[in-house]
Amino acid sequence: MDILSSRCSTGVVGSALSLSVPAAAAASAINEEKLPTGMGISGFVSGRSSTQKAYPGKTTPFVILTCLVGATSGLIFGYDLGISGGVTSMEPFLSKFFPSVHRKMMMAAERSSNQYCKFDSQLLTTFTSSLYLAALLTSLLASTVTRALGRKNSMLIGGVIFLAGSVMNGAAEKVAMLIVGRILLGVGVGFACQVNSFLSAIIHSSDDDHLNVSTIRLQATPLYLSEMAPSHLRGMLNMGFQLMITFGIFSANLINYGTSKIMGDWSWRISLSLAAVPAMIVTVGSVFLPDSPNSLVARGQTEKARTTLQRIRGIQDVDEEFNDMVAASDESKRVRHGWSNMGKRKHRPQLVMAVLLPSFQQLTGINVIMFYAPVLFKTIGFGSNGSLMSAVIIGLVNMFATVVSISTVDKIGRRLLYLEGGPQMFVCQIIVGTMIAVNFGNTGEASTSKLYAWIVVAFICIYVAGFAWSWGPLTILLPSEIFPLEIRTAAQSLAISVNMFFTFSIAQAFLAMLCHLKFGLFYFFGGWVVIMTTFIYFFLPETKNIPIEKMVLVWRDHWFWGRFIDDDGHAHGGQEPADAVENNRKVFSAI
Repeated sequence: MDILSSRCSTGVVGSALSLSVPAAAAASAINEEKLPTGMGISGFVSGRSSTQKAYPGKTTPFVILTCLVGATSGLIFGYDLGISGGVTSMEPFLSKFFPSVHRKMMMAAERSSNQYCKFDSQLLTTFTSSLYLAALLTSLLASTVTRALGRKNSMLIGGVIFLAGSVMNGAAEKVAMLIVGRILLGVGVGFACQVNSFLSAIIHSSDDDHLNVSTIRLQATPLYLSEMAPSHLRGMLNMGFQLMITFGIFSANLINYGTSKIMGDWSWRISLSLAAVPAMIVTVGSVFLPDSPNSLVARGQTEKARTTLQRIRGIQDVDEEFNDMVAASDESKRVRHGWSNMGKRKHRPQLVMAVLLPSFQQLTGINVIMFYAPVLFKTIGFGSNGSLMSAVIIGLVNMFATVVSISTVDKIGRRLLYLEGGPQMFVCQIIVGTMIAVNFGNTGEASTSKLYAWIVVAFICIYVAGFAWSWGPLTILLPSEIFPLEIRTAAQSLAISVNMFFTFSIAQAFLAMLCHLKFGLFYFFGGWVVIMTTFIYFFLPETKNIPIEKMVLVWRDHWFWGRFIDDDGHAHGGQEPADAVENNRKVFSAI
């Protein structure tokens, strides 16, 4: 999803993606040093500590408005992920903008043409993929704008541009106008990604936090939201953001199902235009929100930052939290040369993970389902209503499976979820590919019963569930845990860029791949799932319960990565998390 992630990301889907912000990275290092062993904050950790710092604060109107804007941002990401696939399967939309595709679809309906190739059009895939290329390129510029103007103004800019793109898409008369609208949506997402970062050291959970934030943050969460919310609400708010992404995907599929019953152009126009509703909420909300104190401190407006923090927390005594913000900002200015440091031998494990994990995530084939589910279901024999309803069901499965991952990741660990999800996805892909091969063969010409089609949908749902509790959220989580401060900004940017690049590439290539590989497309992605699951088994150590400052020990004691880590290259302070490291030794003792 994640992005952007995802995302922006989700998987992309899982995804809401995040590009690192230097202040957040530095804050992570500072606060991690203050944590006792067993508690890390730049990723999932389990357990709590009575010595962990908790800042006082009330639930003020600013916090409530932040909740609304933050959750709506998640809805925007999810809605945009889910809307394009349904629209591209609507006949009025195809006949207006892609008449050649519409003709092939009509011919295929009469069994006089290859089912696999009826949607094959590079222009049609450009409609979907252009957003992700624009988001990737924009994020490079947006990071500079965010540092200069602050989180609030970046949200405002992103919301306005996204709103403009939604209006342009809904009013489009020519395919060029349609694609320009998608590009504007991508620019808006690129700016929105800049106010997203992993819930890092700026989160300080407390003993009375009934919702343990360490067990519920799965993907990217708005940096602005993290900086504004009081500690006892952050877990709930960030869980709400993550669930709103999956809810956005589900809502888009449901809206496409409803609008498909409307005759004429209004069907797709309504679907595309409704993205303006959450965009308007974010835009208007950003006008009334104050900038975050962290952002103000980073830009040298310390007095305004203190006053703003007092208004947000609803109390006057904010000295401790404010002083930590200033210290974090000062520390961030000393973090330099991230890109050159990332190439050092001791960071080889993190560099490999930064490239391969997001690449593998997209090579699971999840975007085949999330971007083009209605198109795929039409290919295997569903009518318009059936294909769109199948997409609704898949969106619902994705949402509930994400909840499963949220509730289990700190109990059973990352490796087990990866190692369970991989075989589950592989088996389903082989079954779906084989069923399509038996019914369509190489020519793509066959009659299909509804029972067969629904069996295929059932296995695709099982596949989506396997992704949603493994490669979707965990590929966003792992980078936030394993990158040390000196390379965190660069490595996080690299991971997100790789994810966005593969998202664009697969979105652009899928329909051509379906036409040429036919049922073998599922075998293609299934083969990659075998490769990535094998990689996880041999090369990814368990990071559950490992504090960030002790993470280097995990790599040092790994059977393969240990050769890249010097004996003295470990974190300072505290005791080694012996249980977790011993578990890793046991896992790899037989290798």
